[in-house]
Amino acid sequence: MCGLLGFLSSDGSAGTVVDAVTEALPCMHHRGPDDSGTWHDDDVVFGFNRLSIIDIAHSHQPLRWGPPESPDRYALTFNGEIYNYVELREELRAAGHEFRTDGDSETIVVGFHHWGADVVEHLRGMFAFAVWDSVERTLFLARDPFGIKPMYIATTDAGTVFASEKKCILSMAGTIGLDESLDPRAIEHYTDLQYVPEPESLHAAVRRLESGCHATVAPGGEVTQTRYFRPRFPVTPVRSGEEDALFRRIAAALEDSVEKHMRADVTVGSFLSGGIDSTAIAALAKRHNPDLLTFTTGFERNGYSEVDVAAESARAIGAEHIVKVVSPEEFAEAVPRIIWYLDDPVADPALVPLYFVAAEARKHVKVVLSGEGADELFGGYTIYQEPLSLAPFEKIPAPLTSVLSRLGDALPDGMRGKSLLQRGTTPLEDRYYGNARSFSYPQLERVLRDARPEWDHREVTAPIYAESRDMDPVARMQHLDLFTWLRGDILVKADKITMANSLELRVPFLDRVVFDVAQTIPHELKLSHGTTKYALRKALELIVPEHVINRKKLGFPVPIRHWLAGPELYDWARRTIEDSQTDHIFNKAEVLSMLDEHRRSMTSGSGPDHSRRLWTVIAFMIWHGIFVEKRITPDIDQRDYPVEL
Repeated sequence: MCGLLGFLSSDGSAGTVVDAVTEALPCMHHRGPDDSGTWHDDDVVFGFNRLSIIDIAHSHQPLRWGPPESPDRYALTFNGEIYNYVELREELRAAGHEFRTDGDSETIVVGFHHWGADVVEHLRGMFAFAVWDSVERTLFLARDPFGIKPMYIATTDAGTVFASEKKCILSMAGTIGLDESLDPRAIEHYTDLQYVPEPESLHAAVRRLESGCHATVAPGGEVTQTRYFRPRFPVTPVRSGEEDALFRRIAAALEDSVEKHMRADVTVGSFLSGGIDSTAIAALAKRHNPDLLTFTTGFERNGYSEVDVAAESARAIGAEHIVKVVSPEEFAEAVPRIIWYLDDPVADPALVPLYFVAAEARKHVKVVLSGEGADELFGGYTIYQEPLSLAPFEKIPAPLTSVLSRLGDALPDGMRGKSLLQRGTTPLEDRYYGNARSFSYPQLERVLRDARPEWDHREVTAPIYAESRDMDPVARMQHLDLFTWLRGDILVKADKITMANSLELRVPFLDRVVFDVAQTIPHELKLSHGTTKYALRKALELIVPEHVINRKKLGFPVPIRHWLAGPELYDWARRTIEDSQTDHIFNKAEVLSMLDEHRRSMTSGSGPDHSRRLWTVIAFMIWHGIFVEKRITPDIDQRDYPVEL
């Protein structure tokens, strides 16, 4: 787990950019405080910050390798972990290749020499890497199937730059002639969705290599991207009597994944909330580490903490448990720092408690496991039950559907049945665009000065929905979330916020072997007996303590709706809005009116809850203050930790 930065020159003058790369590396010191290095030839410059997890004493990067006839043909810079590297090394040795280290990094470059671009099909892990072939003079870039690890790319007349963090690319803007203009389309997508969808970033000239893709580029050429992983849910019904076999396959795949994810030369701990996902991971991890430490966070406000349930789970599996409670003051103080680490804002308040629990965990361990991805793979979101409740509408003739739609629109807001009529008469492609539903379009028009209908959420979701026409509605929602909410929110915060604390986070649910089983689950076994993730819950009955088997998901909930209306954050929010120099982007009078209306609603107990909408705008304003106005300077300390922990 590290930070990479590289530059491919258009004209063979890479040596002139070495100093700029070296000076940019400290921007992501947090991603790799254990070691740092650069390498270059006339065409490329590679820079690297390393967090040493496997083969600590060796596997220095940038890594050079080649066959006997050309021993330094390739250069590699790699962020992530390859969990099946032991098996791959054996396979490649049997094919006649030699290794010079004991780490997983070398497996990638040897595999690239052996399989070419198809190496990505053999890698079981999380990764973003670059391989320079000095003989073919081509640069190969790749990201893991689900997008666990990031890769930003920008191309100018000078060449192509790529990095784990966008701030490193921006710091080189003057050297490589990068335009730092913002992208108004990406701003609208962010405001609509609460995150910036791939491949966009808020800077028009900087994009991201998409999850499950690899790319090639030659000096002076264009970046050519190829998708190698297309997640599908091509389910064939499970025959009666075969359910138990399916449950056993799920459990076996997850056990195998956790075993592989425990491979490290440092201590591995586990995050633990009160839900089934993280509890399952922790319980399986305990089998491989008898001294497992688990970590959770919460708030003192009732209903916004799973500390007690997590502690009960830790006792049940025999793990030592560590808790961090976050105060409103700590929350507000940390927000600018967290947004700096993010590169682009993500309007998810859960980032803040995650930051604090990661900081606490890093005092004790260097790697943690977590439960991200289970909901998308196994059908865990409550909204996935909606197609079942709306199924009767599918039998209504089109003319009557139109009448019911107009009736729903005419009913007063808040009237019983209005939402059901509206959603039941709206096609799935229009009504569902992921878990981050915040602004209606009329609200967006009032808040965003340059809102355009052609840039609404459907511009992002329509191509994804087009790939899932042959799937059932639940599978289509899962498919959409894999490409939007998971990689736009969940995995961004998982990577950026743990890396902010030089902590490696591993996600065993997002494993190709686990996915291969999850994609075979019919929808009637995802949502059954009044619960979500039914098949997963059945598979984990002998692994997870009984008190969490059917417990609803909370994660790390944040009392933001109360704090924005009360003494905790109301004044802070108002100052943030008033001080922001974003009048050309947002109607600040409307945002302030929304803040006051939210306060009245929370005080009176009735009225709209604007907390998610407000947080979306506030997070952007803080981001703008840091990266555009340069008015806000977060306190970023370059901490160092023991290499071995």
